[in-house]
Amino acid sequence: MLTEPVLAAQYGTRVATIDDVAAMALELPGVTEDERHGNRTWFVARKAFAWERPFSKADVRRFGDQAPPEGPILAVRVADLSEKEAVLAANPGACFTIPHFDGYSAILIQLPKISGTALREAITDGWLACAPPALADKYADKYADKDFGS
Repeated sequence: MLTEPVLAAQYGTRVATIDDVAAMALELPGVTEDERHGNRTWFVARKAFAWERPFSKADVRRFGDQAPPEGPILAVRVADLSEKEAVLAANPGACFTIPHFDGYSAILIQLPKISGTALREAITDGWLACAPPALADKYADKYADKDFGS
């Protein structure tokens, strides 16, 4: 079930926050939250699948005269580089990558620009990319008939 803040984000009355991310991630089986490099990170089976990703000084320099996307920014794992390209193409206003992520199966999400539904889907897909197969299969069987877009 979507939380009230996420529902509000879906309808454009407020943007998603890192707390919304935490609520979505922690609803998934086997998820723990901890800090990594000083940022909130969500794990399944000790694998990070989503994390806060502020820009480093080197990242900011790479943007040159262009302003970096405004945050908060969330990094989320994807299954592979093909899925990464598909997600980036499907969500060009909210999802992006940076040179630091070249060759790495993860995307960056500008939380102020993503709908609640798309955010939940990205988090769930990141979880599926990192969850042990038995846990992922159990989750898929349980939720196969649910419509999360309504």
